[in-house]
Amino acid sequence: MDFFYISFMTPPPPSLIKPPLIIFPIPMDKAPDALTEFENALSKKQRAMFRGLNTPEKIQRFLDTVGYSDADTYFCPLTLVKKNMGGCFEGALFAACGLRRLGLPSLIVELTSENDDDHILAVYKLNGFWGAMAKSIFPGLRSRQPVYRTMRELVMSYFEFYFNLKRRHTLRGYSAPLNLKSLDKKRWMTSDKAISLVGRALDNTRHSTLFPLQLGRRLAAVDPWTFRAGMLGTDRSKVYHS
Repeated sequence: MDFFYISFMTPPPPSLIKPPLIIFPIPMDKAPDALTEFENALSKKQRAMFRGLNTPEKIQRFLDTVGYSDADTYFCPLTLVKKNMGGCFEGALFAACGLRRLGLPSLIVELTSENDDDHILAVYKLNGFWGAMAKSIFPGLRSRQPVYRTMRELVMSYFEFYFNLKRRHTLRGYSAPLNLKSLDKKRWMTSDKAISLVGRALDNTRHSTLFPLQLGRRLAAVDPWTFRAGMLGTDRSKVYHS
């Protein structure tokens, strides 16, 4: 037996029928990546500047032009560009951001010290050799050409110019490279709130000492010529005071 449903209500005209609102979630592989989000947040002029940094040398040259910040608060690469200012931490993150655009991993390394400030490098490997970029008020603690076979070799190249105002060599160790891609979802390129997570991740990486600490206490003082050369152009008010 067939049943028929008869409606006694007059349906509304088609012009008044609104289609249901359907929200399609963006698949993860279609969402903007960290570098795209960073570039989209820049002004047209800033974006052109950033895209022009197509070698590690040009990235370092840009870092050398921005003002130095010795504030206790840290910020992301986007804020560095907008403020045109940053310290060694911000400089390394910006350089790592630039490395990503060059198709290289966004790697940073922490240099650890005794009676001094620690230092952060952005590191990269070309043809099997390590190089580095960094923001520093000390001329000897900035970039290194990619000529070092191991990370320890690269770190030791900073040893002679890593000293405090008491003319003591202070570099003691270094971390394994941290790949910042692991923090892309935390938006380290564009969010100042994510920067504490970068510091925590660095703290949790494997660290190595360069030599026994008691050996470091027996090191001779930095000679006057090296000290004057290493302090060239340095603002002493922004240098670590023990």
